[in-house]
Amino acid sequence: MKILAIGNSFSQDATRYLQEIAASAGEELFVRNLYIGGCSLEMHANNIKSNAPAYDYEIDARGVRKISIPEALTLEDWDYITVQQVSGRSGKPETYEPYMAYLIQTIKDACPKAEILLHRTWAYEIGSGHGNFPAYNRSQLEMYGAIVVTTNEYAAKYGIRIIPVGDFIQLLRNTPPFDFKNGGMTLCRDNFHLSLDYGRYAAALCWFKFFTGRSAQDVTFVPENVYMSCINAIKKAADLYL
Repeated sequence: MKILAIGNSFSQDATRYLQEIAASAGEELFVRNLYIGGCSLEMHANNIKSNAPAYDYEIDARGVRKISIPEALTLEDWDYITVQQVSGRSGKPETYEPYMAYLIQTIKDACPKAEILLHRTWAYEIGSGHGNFPAYNRSQLEMYGAIVVTTNEYAAKYGIRIIPVGDFIQLLRNTPPFDFKNGGMTLCRDNFHLSLDYGRYAAALCWFKFFTGRSAQDVTFVPENVYMSCINAIKKAADLYL
């Protein structure tokens, strides 16, 4: 199964552990991420038009070469290709077009057999100092709700499925030990990117279940220096809600 993510640091977070998680459960996933930090749909569209080799072609969040989107689309016989809006604009529907239409048509023309998916990203942490948080009145719940409404709208418009990472992260934020508002640990490392351990693990587990349909209990991989009680809480929630 070959998966290409056209994204930014949020798709980097989501795919960091995906291959290792899958391999530990006996599944072979070939996962690559196209990374530019803070890359929006508008920037993706402009980079396609200029064929700019501006992306890090990443394996497990490590760049191996510079590449353009048109070239990346020809490298493999991709089964799935994911798209997403940059985090601060993810809940702003007016920022999606005409760029999403152009990106999707480019993918369809180059990879007609691939299924296009929409990666629903997560809201910022409570108290985040991100410059785009004021657009959501500095409210995590408002941002999350806006992301859900907007991604549902565009998934329906283009007839594509959603990878519900934003939903899973929000759900975990309401369960121990990740109830940050009541003294639990945060799933973010800087109040918007996912933490390098539990946050990234949770996002990748969401992708793993989406693509394989397997139980989280089949996964034996864990990141370094984690508490198994926290990992088991994530796995239990994944099987209950994903």
